[in-house]
Amino acid sequence: MSDLKNVQPLDDFNWDEFENGKIVSANKNDLSQAYDDTLNKVVEHQVTEGTVIFVDKKEVVVNIGYKSDGVISASEFRYNPELKVGDKVEVYVENQEDKKGQLVLSHKKARISQSWDRINAALENDEVIQGYVKSRTKGGMIVDVFGIEAFLPGSQIDVHPIRDYDIFVGKTMEFKVVKINQEFRNVVVSHKALIEAELEAQKKDIIGKLEKGQILEGTVKNITSYGVFVDLGGVDGLVHITDMSWGRVSDPHEIVQLDQKINVVILDFDNEKKRIALGLKQLSPHPWDALDPNLKVGDTIQGKVVVMADYGAFVEIAPGVEGLIHVSEMSWSQHLRSAQEFMHVGDVVEAVILTLDREDRKMSLGIKQLKADPWEGIEAKYPVGSKHTAKVRNFTNFGIFVELEEGVDGLIHISDLSWTKKVKHPSEFTTVGADIDVVVLEIDKANRRLSLGHKQLEENPWDTYETIYTPGSVHTGKITEMMDKGAVITLNEGGEGFATPKHLIKEDGTQAQLGEELEFKVIEFVKETKRIILSHSRTFEDEKEDVKSSHKHVAKRPEAAPVNNVTAGTSLGDLDVLAKLKADMEKGE
Repeated sequence: MSDLKNVQPLDDFNWDEFENGKIVSANKNDLSQAYDDTLNKVVEHQVTEGTVIFVDKKEVVVNIGYKSDGVISASEFRYNPELKVGDKVEVYVENQEDKKGQLVLSHKKARISQSWDRINAALENDEVIQGYVKSRTKGGMIVDVFGIEAFLPGSQIDVHPIRDYDIFVGKTMEFKVVKINQEFRNVVVSHKALIEAELEAQKKDIIGKLEKGQILEGTVKNITSYGVFVDLGGVDGLVHITDMSWGRVSDPHEIVQLDQKINVVILDFDNEKKRIALGLKQLSPHPWDALDPNLKVGDTIQGKVVVMADYGAFVEIAPGVEGLIHVSEMSWSQHLRSAQEFMHVGDVVEAVILTLDREDRKMSLGIKQLKADPWEGIEAKYPVGSKHTAKVRNFTNFGIFVELEEGVDGLIHISDLSWTKKVKHPSEFTTVGADIDVVVLEIDKANRRLSLGHKQLEENPWDTYETIYTPGSVHTGKITEMMDKGAVITLNEGGEGFATPKHLIKEDGTQAQLGEELEFKVIEFVKETKRIILSHSRTFEDEKEDVKSSHKHVAKRPEAAPVNNVTAGTSLGDLDVLAKLKADMEKGE
């Protein structure tokens, strides 16, 4: 309050003009003009430079020397996380004064207005620039460079394959501009180019020192179905799946993992050393060299089935040591079968060593040898004349192949199926898989085959037929089959006979038909070929001949008939006919 008492009014102050507002208005205009003269000249829609006076997570305040400061969203500065107070930045003046009297600025627009010139310059000068990774997109990332959205392909992020793109979102990284499409204003950038440039010198040094047989440490870079790519420090090599382990490998993931450090040996490379073949299994001794030296042919071993084929199975008895069990060594049976019927991949089996070649690293095995050979002592088990039940395996036109037990086969010839029935094909008699009773007829040990019979289980009915179907005897039979050459007749006493068409003519002159039951005379019986020839016609024709013959014997020869008359009126042919007639008459008597 004491200070206020010392304030003295101006002596020449015109209170009348002050009260009328003239002095205030004049001074205000002068003061405003004087203040404006102290400020920078700001032109809207142009780029100018300002100074950062405040920074936080949401906004950045920039002073461009105007009467008010501009507030810019912090998101426009994401590409530059190191922005701080005092930094000079370019801004675009959108409005000197909005409705609130606030200066409106944009850093993004200022960058864009000059970005194309700067991006083209960066490409031309091979310049390293900074960019902000905004987001993921198909095939890569979107990067903010000078306010322009550029494309960063996934293959250009790093020299190593990228497994997680999201870890790059929100990061500020260095890039090189690799491509610009001026027409569509598309920009492609690369971070990998920077790394490759750094690795190039290191890569040349490594390639220059490569030698076959050299052992190097590398990092598993990529795993595929056919092998593993290993980074040797800027140079990539491939360990093929067959060079990963002495044993079989179905999936490389069983052996290595991504980013795992492993020792590998250089197996081969091209002249320019661009393709390098690496080996992993070669760092350990070959399993065949470590195989038990006492192992020999005839020993029983145990192993795991690793591969199946129709012709056999590969069994691993130790990692990298395999033997083949051929399908023929899986069973004593001689029937062609698939190996899958006996075992499957993953099965643990016992087998006998049949051959062993350590030099060529080959081994053949067998499992049937674990069982006794069924043909040893075959004469005692299946003596000639013994009866057994067998399983029908398959047919041929000449017989039936049957199996008495695994490995013991036999053949029933078609002629040994039935004493009486004429079998045209074995399928008429039985079916595959059915049981059939047999008798051992013959043993062929050298060819491992038995001759078997089925009809021999019964007595031969032809011994009986021989006494019944004597030539000239008459029997009742039924026509059961008709053919062009004649008919098959089933006789009531058993057995079948055959009659030609001329012997099937009935007394009324008609032909006998299928299914008719008639009387038949036996014309011929042959036991060896099981043939009975029949005739229905003879049953009534022969009776007529007998009657005629008896009448001729009763009639008297004329006494006056001279012999010369007979001979005079006959030729040589007539004499033959007469001679035959006489013979027939005598036979009738």
